[in-house]
Amino acid sequence: MKTKIIFYSYSGNTRKVASVLSNYLKEKNYEVDFIDLEALDESNSFLGQCRRAFSKTKALIKETNFDLANYDLICISTPIWAFKPAPAVNTFLDKCFNLENKKIILFSTYGSGTGNTKCLNYMEDLLKKKGAKEFARFSVQQFKVKDIDFIRDLLLTLNF
Repeated sequence: MKTKIIFYSYSGNTRKVASVLSNYLKEKNYEVDFIDLEALDESNSFLGQCRRAFSKTKALIKETNFDLANYDLICISTPIWAFKPAPAVNTFLDKCFNLENKKIILFSTYGSGTGNTKCLNYMEDLLKKKGAKEFARFSVQQFKVKDIDFIRDLLLTLNF
């Protein structure tokens, strides 16, 4: 099964979880493309980033392929900032296409957990409007991102 993992990671936490997912899928013989979104216009301030996320601002990101037609499974991840996805993820969600009948895994990393469900619901709603049909979701709190066994246990609960 051909898979694309798309994520943005400011602190490295989301990248760690995406790496565990990538390794897990490769062990199950999935072919995995690993895409780290790079915001070209981001603030160096966490509060500045949160302000942009809260207003659903999109970021200028390094060019990537937004066409998802060649993938069976699409995984999209973001840190939760001000109840929303990071601006780089907002850009990807806005520009991606060919999601009809795709399987989607949404996952997030977060600090307090406030807004986590709201953010994932927002992402799922956007992708449903683009034709995605089947969703699985999970989240990892920042103090658990180094716990590979915890993350792998979460992955075992997903139906994909």
